[in-house]
Amino acid sequence: MFGVKLQFNSLCLCLVLSGITLGLGQGVISVTEGSEVVLPCSLSTKENIEFKLFDWKKAAQKDQPRKEVFFYDAGDHYNNGREGQSEEFKGRVFFSQDELKQGNASITIRNTKWTDSGNYTCDFPRLQPPQRFQIELIVGAAPKPHVSILDETDDWSLLQCEVRGAFPKPEVEWRGSSGNKLPSVETTTERDGKFYVTLNTTVYKTDKYRCVSTQTTINHQIYSEIHVVISGAAPKPHVSILDETTGWSLLQCEVLGALPKPEVEWRDSSGNKLPSDETTTERDGKFYVTLNTTVDKTDKYRCVSTQTTINHQIYSEIHVVISDSNTGWIVGLVVLSSVVSSILVVAGVLLTVLVSKGCLSLNCNKDDKKRRPLDDCSQSEKLQDPETPREL
Repeated sequence: MFGVKLQFNSLCLCLVLSGITLGLGQGVISVTEGSEVVLPCSLSTKENIEFKLFDWKKAAQKDQPRKEVFFYDAGDHYNNGREGQSEEFKGRVFFSQDELKQGNASITIRNTKWTDSGNYTCDFPRLQPPQRFQIELIVGAAPKPHVSILDETDDWSLLQCEVRGAFPKPEVEWRGSSGNKLPSVETTTERDGKFYVTLNTTVYKTDKYRCVSTQTTINHQIYSEIHVVISGAAPKPHVSILDETTGWSLLQCEVLGALPKPEVEWRDSSGNKLPSDETTTERDGKFYVTLNTTVDKTDKYRCVSTQTTINHQIYSEIHVVISDSNTGWIVGLVVLSSVVSSILVVAGVLLTVLVSKGCLSLNCNKDDKKRRPLDDCSQSEKLQDPETPREL
């Protein structure tokens, strides 16, 4: 919003030659370029000045001479054909005919320019005693900042803000979306009475950044915004076994130089999150995360790094074998038992085949003949030695 600031100093009364300089109305009026402003000049007596003379002038500045702003003499003035008005004020200065009846000689300057800034006087030279009113006008040139990305990588962006041709000199700063002021490098130059400010800052995270230009003397503030996306994906986690025994292993996961800050966690093969001890440090705007966890069973474990703000997730895996002593003996016995059983089964099958093919005979104990029929062994004995006579 365009603002107008009117600040009056305390009343002063002092003699100037044979006239009087009045402090009433002496102060500072501040507006932004392009607006209109009223310069006050009014007699305290409120007497009718329709047939009086008053003269508005702008004081000389640097290499510029005094300017003729507005002249009125009993109805004759610059807006109805009178000559002598300075070129830069032609067609922009107006007064109120009705207000003259109340002793009000105030003027309005439209479409103000920053070059209108300066000290103005309103003189009543024919009054007795003559009176003069003084006021300072500040017209601020307040262009909107121009913002851009000068350079960028996956990890950072270099932002630039330019405020071109401002007056009075602005205070320029970069801010994050939370309003925090960012460290910046400023370059300021002055040309033809206006200020040119360049402000650079480096950012390391996705956010909406704002360049703010503030001109306190004219109660003016304006800004521009830029949205920055930092695609600084976290590197792949580095996983290792720090220590181990027959009953457990201490695992470590390191995520080095990530931005934005990642969420890191250990998971087992079922996706369960494991209790862990985390250490996080920040250096040069990047995060370094170390995550340790202790496991006590054989499994494939995964360290997962997640950066939600940039929709990025990456992981590394490690296979861990827990060689517990008791479990090892049990497993060994089971394996040995299985091997022995297999050997016995194979031997039995082989023996049966050999006997059935006559490649092997079985001798029965003769003492056992009383307890089982003779024919039980007769065939096997024949197979053993067909030339041997059979006992009767």
